[in-house]
Amino acid sequence: MRITKVKITNLFGITESELDGESVELSGKNGVGKSSVIDAIRYALTNKSDRKYIVRRGETEGEILIETDNGLRINRKARTAQADYKSVKQNGREVGSPESFLRDIFTPLQLNPVEFLGMSEKQQNAIILDMIEYSWGLDDIREWFGEIPSWINYDQNILSILNDIQSENGEYFQNRQNINRDIRNKRAFIEEIANTIPANYDVDKWENANAGELYTKIERIRKSNEDIRKAQALLENRDNKVRAFDAEREIAKASLEREITSRRTQIDSDITKLEAQIKALQTAKQSLDEKMKDRLAVIEESYKANVAKYDAEVENYAEYRDKEPLSTKELEEEAATIEAMKAHINEYNRMKSLQNEVDCLTAESQMYTNRIEKARLLPGEILATAKIPIDGLTIKEGTPLIHGLPVSNLSDGEKLDLCIDVAIQKPNGLQIILIDGVEKLSTSVRETLYKKCKDKGLQFIATRTTDDPDLTVITL
Repeated sequence: MRITKVKITNLFGITESELDGESVELSGKNGVGKSSVIDAIRYALTNKSDRKYIVRRGETEGEILIETDNGLRINRKARTAQADYKSVKQNGREVGSPESFLRDIFTPLQLNPVEFLGMSEKQQNAIILDMIEYSWGLDDIREWFGEIPSWINYDQNILSILNDIQSENGEYFQNRQNINRDIRNKRAFIEEIANTIPANYDVDKWENANAGELYTKIERIRKSNEDIRKAQALLENRDNKVRAFDAEREIAKASLEREITSRRTQIDSDITKLEAQIKALQTAKQSLDEKMKDRLAVIEESYKANVAKYDAEVENYAEYRDKEPLSTKELEEEAATIEAMKAHINEYNRMKSLQNEVDCLTAESQMYTNRIEKARLLPGEILATAKIPIDGLTIKEGTPLIHGLPVSNLSDGEKLDLCIDVAIQKPNGLQIILIDGVEKLSTSVRETLYKKCKDKGLQFIATRTTDDPDLTVITL
C-alpha cells in the first residue's frame, strides 16, 4: 500500500503543503517546516503528537488528508473550539474501529526507523524476535511444561519467553541447582552411613533376631557348668575331708588319753598319799571309764554325722560327676553379633530414608532438566514452521543473529538494511518510511539508506537541516 497524496493545512507550523506518492527529501534551515510534515503524517496515523500545539497558531482548525493507491482515505482534523474529527474510509466506506485499523497497517519504527539503531541491544533483539510470526497461547505453554511458569513475563515474544524459561536465572534452573545440591549432600550422608554398616547388611534379619533367647541358654549352661565344677570339687575333696574328720577324731582321742593318763597318775599319787581316800578314788576311777566310753561314743557319732552329711551333699551332684563343662563362647559371639547388628538398624533405616529422598529429588531434578531442554529445543521447532521476515535470521539461546552475527557486530550498511527490514514488518501494510534529521548521518550512510528504501520499493520522506532559508522538496 503506497501513499498517493498528502495534504496538510494549518497543522503545526504549516499553512498548506501537499505531496504526491514520490519519495522526497525536505531540506532547509530550522523552522521552515520540515519536521512539521513528518509530525503531521505521524499525527494522522497515530492521533498523537509530542508537540503542545497541533493547530497552527491563530487558526481554530488544522487538517491532514492522506490517500493511498488501494482506496484508503485518512482525514483527521484537530480543532481548538470543538471535538477533533477523524474519518478513515476504505473505498468510500467508513472503517470500523479506525484507530485499531490504523495501528494494523504500519509499525512504530516506520515513523522513525533510525531510532532502532540507537536502541539498546536488548530492545533491538526484542523487536526482531517480535517480527517472527508464530501463533501461540498459554495453553501451549501449559502443554509444553505442564504448567504456566509464574516468574515469566508473557508480554513478550515466544522465543524470549522460552529463553527466560531455560535461563540460568530462571526458577527451573535455580530449583534444579538447589535440588542437585541437596542430592549431593544427602548422598554424602548416605555414603558416610554406609561406611559404618557391614556389607550385605540384611536389616529384616537383624530386626527379627532375638539375643534374649541366646542369653537364656548361656545362663543355663553357666549354671550347669557351675554345678559340674562344684560336684567335681566335692568329689575330689572327699578323701581329704574324711582324713580331716579322722584327724579330728584321733586328736580328740589322743587328747582324751593324755588327759586320762595324767589324771590316773595324779590319782595313783593321791592314793599313795591318801590311803583313807582310796575307796572313794577307786569309785571315781571306775566312773572315769564310763565317762570315757560315753564321750568316745559322742565323738564317733559326730564323725559319722559329718561324713553322712558330706556324702549326702556329694550325692546331690552325682549326676554331674561324669559330665564335661560346655563352652558358651559361640553363643556369646552370636549374641554379641546380634547386638552389634541391631545397633546399625536405625542408621540403616535413616540411610534408606535418605536414599528415597534422593530418588524423589532426582526425579524432580530430571523434571526440571526436561523442561529446560524443552525450552531449549522449542525455538528450533518454532523457527522450522514460523514465518521469518528477515533473510539470514536465526536464533541462538534466545539471541537473534543476522547471518550468524548479533546486531552489535553488524556493519553500518548491514544495520541500515536491518533497520528497514525491521520497520517494514507488515508487507501488506503502508509502505512508507519517515526519517527525521538525516543530517545526523554521514553522506555515505544517508545515501545508503535512501538506496535501501528504493531497492525495497518503499516510499520515504526524509528531512535534512541545511543552511537554505526556504523549504526545499527534492524528489529522490
